Amino acid sequence: MRLPSPLYRLYERRLARSLDGASLPRHIGVMLDGNRRWAKSFGETAATGHRRGADKIADLLGWAEPLGIEVVTLWMLSTDNLSRSAAELENLLEIIEDAVRDLAESGRWRVRAIGRLDLLPERLSRTLRQAQEETAGVGGLQVNVAIGYGGRQEIADAVRSYLTEEAKNGATLQELAERTDVEHIAEHLYTRGQPDPELVIRTSGEQRVGGFLMWQSMHSEYYFCEAYWPAFRRVDFLRALRDFSQRERRLGR
Repeated sequence: MRLPSPLYRLYERRLARSLDGASLPRHIGVMLDGNRRWAKSFGETAATGHRRGADKIADLLGWAEPLGIEVVTLWMLSTDNLSRSAAELENLLEIIEDAVRDLAESGRWRVRAIGRLDLLPERLSRTLRQAQEETAGVGGLQVNVAIGYGGRQEIADAVRSYLTEEAKNGATLQELAERTDVEHIAEHLYTRGQPDPELVIRTSGEQRVGGFLMWQSMHSEYYFCEAYWPAFRRVDFLRALRDFSQRERRLGR
């Protein structure tokens, strides 16, 4: 049950104040889940849910930016999603393309496309590359758009990239087997050069990681929110941050 509007605003301000001086994550991963179920609850089409979900992205980034969050990774399309019906997928890919173009054209955020772009239609792949190039010089918040993304595929791609690079330098298979370590793989991940996510948020009530940032999320804190992604509010975001700030992060030590 939602609070009346004046009470909601008061509660939201109190939540925001509770984060003053709190330890906040540098990098947040968000699994944008529940677009179709949100639409179904209103008797709307899946495309309507995806469009409303895309509209929510700028809100999230606007909430994160003033808090000093450095990186936000948005899981917008998994490799599994590519097996959806042709009709739904066509609409979804068009919506994603529009959303990424809007992010780039705003000039506010540095966009990085992560995922198997070779699995995507050429037009979408081209839009993603252009967004990355056009925003390369933008300072401030970095936004990773995970499209055609799968955690296992990322690790496989990182290993392949590392082996290919070393082979070009003349390394033998035996040499690689003896010296390969975790940092070598990490240097070839899609998110190389960025801090690992300290907090991962999944909307819609699902409590599964689904392969999102499998390597990078080893020490991440997870926050599962009941709200469907299109209904995700600033107060939900602040609750996730408050929950994170109150956890004791021992990181295995």
